[in-house]
Amino acid sequence: MVFFICITLLFLDFTGTLHGWLGWMAKLQFLPAVLALNVGVVVLLVALTLLFGRVYCSVICPLGVFQDVVSWLSGKRKKKKYRFSYTPEKRWLRYGVFVLFVVALIAGVGSFVALLAPYSAYGRMVQNLFAPLYGWANNVLAYAAERAESYAFYETDVWMRSLPTFVVAALTLVLLVVLAWRGGRTYCNSVCPVGTLLGFLSRFAWFRPVIDTEKCTSCRLCERKCKASCIDVASHTVDYSRCVACMDCVDTCRHGAVKYVHAKPAGAVVAAADKDGNRPADAMRRSFLTGAGVAVSMAAMKAQEKKVDGGLAVILDKKAPRRATPIVPPGAQSLRHMAQHCTACQLCVSVCPTGVLRPSTDLKTLMQPESSYERGYCRPECTKCSEVCPAGAILKITPADKSAIQIGHAVWVKENCIPLTDGVECGNCARHCPTEAITMVLSNPADDRSPKIPVVDTERCIGCGACENLCPSRPFSAIYVEGHERHRMI
Repeated sequence: MVFFICITLLFLDFTGTLHGWLGWMAKLQFLPAVLALNVGVVVLLVALTLLFGRVYCSVICPLGVFQDVVSWLSGKRKKKKYRFSYTPEKRWLRYGVFVLFVVALIAGVGSFVALLAPYSAYGRMVQNLFAPLYGWANNVLAYAAERAESYAFYETDVWMRSLPTFVVAALTLVLLVVLAWRGGRTYCNSVCPVGTLLGFLSRFAWFRPVIDTEKCTSCRLCERKCKASCIDVASHTVDYSRCVACMDCVDTCRHGAVKYVHAKPAGAVVAAADKDGNRPADAMRRSFLTGAGVAVSMAAMKAQEKKVDGGLAVILDKKAPRRATPIVPPGAQSLRHMAQHCTACQLCVSVCPTGVLRPSTDLKTLMQPESSYERGYCRPECTKCSEVCPAGAILKITPADKSAIQIGHAVWVKENCIPLTDGVECGNCARHCPTEAITMVLSNPADDRSPKIPVVDTERCIGCGACENLCPSRPFSAIYVEGHERHRMI
């Protein structure tokens, strides 16, 4: 519950305060650690699994704990102390989904990967469904505090960043709640690719729940309490590939027949040997294919609308331009790097103070973060997204680095420019450009009284979007940022 609450708060905290203290918990998540090539964390989690079993799924993974919470509430609602029973492993489904996941990862189909990644799925649910409620509650407190002449709270904008991502998050929540309400850890042990991988490793765990056949009375209490449905009392066996080491069976047994001890790595529930003592080849063949899939996936992965000016001046009815190339935040290096490493967990979206980042609606990069400047612009001194990314999709940078990273360049649209359309002076874009990449020049050099228009020095522009956001032209800005496929230093 400590991990679950703290990781949830990471997605709810719009002030960025908690990330300095609890950000390491996001970096402990398995898939982000693999994509970031965080060898130390990956080795730690693998060693933890080989030693104690799938404790990652029952302690560290927020989606796993969320399922446990739903299952617990279901038990209270139904008033049944023992609700589960042993069900055979759906191996075809587990490894089928895992193979598709690995193929999608190698092929760079980030949207499919993001749909199945457990940490990312939970992050999307919190950011899109729970964070608005948290924001509204904060605004109520801010309103009350203001009436009491206190500034302990301040209001924050609550808005939908992406309708497709919201729909995906809502459908994910419904699916998980239904499965957990009816069957406990069904998603964990039948769909989740991280659970399948760690389940393969947990077959060889040093410590594991073991049933003492001499003490067991076959009362089936442990089987009915097992939310992973992996205990078969009839054969006194435990499917260790599905066991998440929650210890409910140990607590439930009234005769001390179930103990968490070191046992010989006998594997999971296996088929009986034939008369000649030969074990069927199917289990061994599947284990080999699974191991090969893991090795291939590791190798492949290693190769691989806030309507304000920064929270001050109100700006209404701004619409996003149609960009030929999307903009990804500084530190992402390139569109390809972002697509290969991002798990679409939305942590960067939740921490962005100016509302610049929002989930992509493009099918190839669905739910991965992109920059858009209708509600704010990317302030040169802010590096929060690079500080919180657990997957290495946005590499950590300093404010000095950010001021020199060109993520795009400004493009002037003559037809929208107010000095030409309305005949009034403006120069807003030039005044607010942090790199002085925009200069106002006479629209007609032969006429000193002709209106001045902006000229962009693309070699100095970093693509922060200050010009686009602060342009008074409506509904489309007279100057907008076109993204770069690959970022460069200027």
